[in-house]
Amino acid sequence: MSAPARNTQSCALVVDDERDIRELLVLTLGRMGLRCDTASSLHDARALLRHNAYALCLTDMRLADGSGLDLVREISQLYPQTPVAMITAFGNQEAAVGALKAGAFDFVSKPVDLSVLRGLVQHALKLGLESAAGGAARPADAPGPAATRLLGSSMAMADLRTTLTKVARSQAPVYIAGESGVGKELVARTIHDEGMRASGPFVPVNCGAIPAELMESEFFGHKKGSFTGAHADKPGLFQAAEGGTLFLDEVAELPLPCRSSCCARSRKNPSVRSEPMARSRWTSASYPPPTRTWGRWSRTAASATTCTTAST
Repeated sequence: MSAPARNTQSCALVVDDERDIRELLVLTLGRMGLRCDTASSLHDARALLRHNAYALCLTDMRLADGSGLDLVREISQLYPQTPVAMITAFGNQEAAVGALKAGAFDFVSKPVDLSVLRGLVQHALKLGLESAAGGAARPADAPGPAATRLLGSSMAMADLRTTLTKVARSQAPVYIAGESGVGKELVARTIHDEGMRASGPFVPVNCGAIPAELMESEFFGHKKGSFTGAHADKPGLFQAAEGGTLFLDEVAELPLPCRSSCCARSRKNPSVRSEPMARSRWTSASYPPPTRTWGRWSRTAASATTCTTAST
């Protein structure tokens, strides 16, 4: 298939069957310097994709003539140089996870938060620039160079590399499950190195080694004089991981109050970009899977963003 002549750095494709949503997205993207083509159905979107190249595609989950997931899969396979993001209903965790597995690099929930949308678009444009700098585009699910550090040629390892490559394109928090010694931190580092945050810091934290009374201070930092013994300002771990990845090992050891604080701060800004903690990506791991202690946190986090699971 010959490459269309359209300048991929200046045009986006918006696919939604609701006219007001299309107009909102076109207005927002226009203010960011992007021209937009719009489609209200899968048929129209496919026709536009055949004749034009896009820097970004935003598609709704439910369309009049099919599912947006089908479009995500087609773009990932046929137009891998075009980052695609899914628009989902608020709190629809299954749909968001399905979109990520299909090849979407991220998702945004309705009603659309414009600050989240702007950050998503900026991320998409960076992905496009990275693809252009790398020459010929590889399929969205093709393992990158960092994934080769995971040794083994079995089908399970091949599936794991493919999953990690897909997850790395997203900004969603990731939960990694696996027995001690299987390489959970190696998987976390691979996700970091394969993603857009590779140039930022990777900060591993053993949650089980931090005393419960110091959890809040360690994660979020403190100001001088905020409590007895606070003789100077101290940045937290989220600040240390700004622009990169914060890896929470043995996350099941976190006390419930600290989990609630993390979720509350995430809900303030699900795009996690306006404050230091949100500009870092969360990757966490534990074994065995903390079904009881984790349940409350994962359900709360899902209301703000999706936790993708990568089992090792």
